[in-house]
Amino acid sequence: MTETRPFSPRPDGGIQPFEIAAPKLQSIPFVFCSPHSGRHYPQAFLDASRLDAEAIRRSEDLFVDRLFDFVVELGAPLISLNLPRAYIDVNREPYELDPTMFDGSLPTYVNSGSARVAGGLGTIPRIVAEREEIYHGKLAPADALQRIETVYLPFHEALQRLVQDTRRRFGMAILIDCHSMPSSVRAMPGGRRPDMVIGDRFGTSAAPRFVSFCVERLASLGYDVTRNRPYAGGFITERYGRPSEGVHAIQIEISRELYAHERRFEPHSGFARLRDHLLQLAASFAGFVCAEDDLPLAAE
Repeated sequence: MTETRPFSPRPDGGIQPFEIAAPKLQSIPFVFCSPHSGRHYPQAFLDASRLDAEAIRRSEDLFVDRLFDFVVELGAPLISLNLPRAYIDVNREPYELDPTMFDGSLPTYVNSGSARVAGGLGTIPRIVAEREEIYHGKLAPADALQRIETVYLPFHEALQRLVQDTRRRFGMAILIDCHSMPSSVRAMPGGRRPDMVIGDRFGTSAAPRFVSFCVERLASLGYDVTRNRPYAGGFITERYGRPSEGVHAIQIEISRELYAHERRFEPHSGFARLRDHLLQLAASFAGFVCAEDDLPLAAE
C-alpha cells in the first residue's frame, strides 16, 4: 500500500511539483529518487517556449519513475518530480542561473559561473537535449526565484527528510538516484556506449562494496555496465552521499533504447523485462546490504 504526499502550494498550472510513494512501513534502508522523469508541462511554460510539444520533451528521463515504482512493494519510498527537467532541474545547485536568460538583475548569491550554466543546463535550463534553445525571449528573475522557492527547495526538503528518517530508523541510508540517458550518449574510447552507468562521484559518495555489487549484479543480468563514465553522478549524488556518516548515494543511468521509443516517447516491449531486472537488482542489493551490515529486513 502506498501513501502519496504531494506538496502545496502548487505552481502555475495546478500541477503538484512532486510526490512521494511510500510503503506504510519502510522495511529496507533505501530511498529512491527520480528527479528528471516529470512530464507535466505548465501551460505558461509552454507558451514561453519556442519548441513544439515533442522537442520540449527531449530532456526527460522517460518513464524512469515507472521503471522503479516496484520499490514501494520492496519497502522503500520513491520521490518523483512531476514537473519536467526543462522547467526546473533539481539535480543542480539551487541557484545555478545564467544571467543572459533574464531581463533583470539576479541576486548576488547566484552561481552564474558553473560549467553547467555555461552549457545551458543550470537550475533553470536554457536548452533541452540536442542543444535547442527553450525560450522565445528573456525571463523575469522573479519567475526563476518562484520556481526555486515553490518546487526546488520543497523537493530537497522532502528528500532530505526521507534520507534522514531512513538513517535514524536503520542506522544508515542508501539513496538511489535514478536516471536515463539517450542511446546517442557520447561514445567512450573504442566506440563503447554502455547500457548502464553506475556513478558514485569517483568513489566519494558511497561505499565501494555497494557500488561494486550493483555493477556486478547488472553485468550478470547481461548488461554492459560502466562505473562513473561517462556519468559520475550529479548534484544529488554529491550532496547527499556521505559514507562516513552512514549515508550512501549512487546514481544509475539507463540507456533509453533498452525500454522506450526515444523519438515517440513511448515504452516498447523491452520495458517489462528491464523493470523485472531492476527489481531483481534492488531486491538482491537490499538483501546484500542487510546481511553485510547485520540489519533486519524489516525494522520494528
